[in-house]
Amino acid sequence: MPNGLAARTPLQNHRAPPARKEDDWMRTLVTLVSLATALAASAADVPRPTEYRHWTHVKTMVILPGHPLAGAFGGMHDVYVNDAGLPALRHGGPFADGTTFVFDLFESSEQDHAFVAGARKVTAVMVKDRARFPKTGGWGFQAFAPGDGAAVVKDPAGECFGCHQSREKTDFVFSHWTD
Repeated sequence: MPNGLAARTPLQNHRAPPARKEDDWMRTLVTLVSLATALAASAADVPRPTEYRHWTHVKTMVILPGHPLAGAFGGMHDVYVNDAGLPALRHGGPFADGTTFVFDLFESSEQDHAFVAGARKVTAVMVKDRARFPKTGGWGFQAFAPGDGAAVVKDPAGECFGCHQSREKTDFVFSHWTD
């Protein structure tokens, strides 16, 4: 070979043809399908726990008409935490990955001078996983409809974390432990 160049095989001499419009369309389609899959998977990122009523009960609260959150969260709330979150809830400090809070919201009515829980309105969940949820303070959020358990949160950063950001000093958690 001249100038010391090695012989090239026909495969090495092959160059890819320029991109065609069909290729651009296919790349766009693959990108859109990947995006749709990622968005669909985000609802499954935070599963609906099943045995949370056996966890530690943190508090019960009733939000009445006139409260700023009454429109979205009016009713009776029961809040639960799993074992992973109990030490930080009791003693302070950041919550460990694996911590899960459940916020069970029920209709509420007054009967015979007592507040009584009615039908379930929604079950909201927040799960601590710094690796999976870095943009929302390490927390994943989801809420589930009563009955079929369909995921109802489409934008966790806007619908949930927007309010939780105000609690950065308590690792974005509203609840606190009361002895």
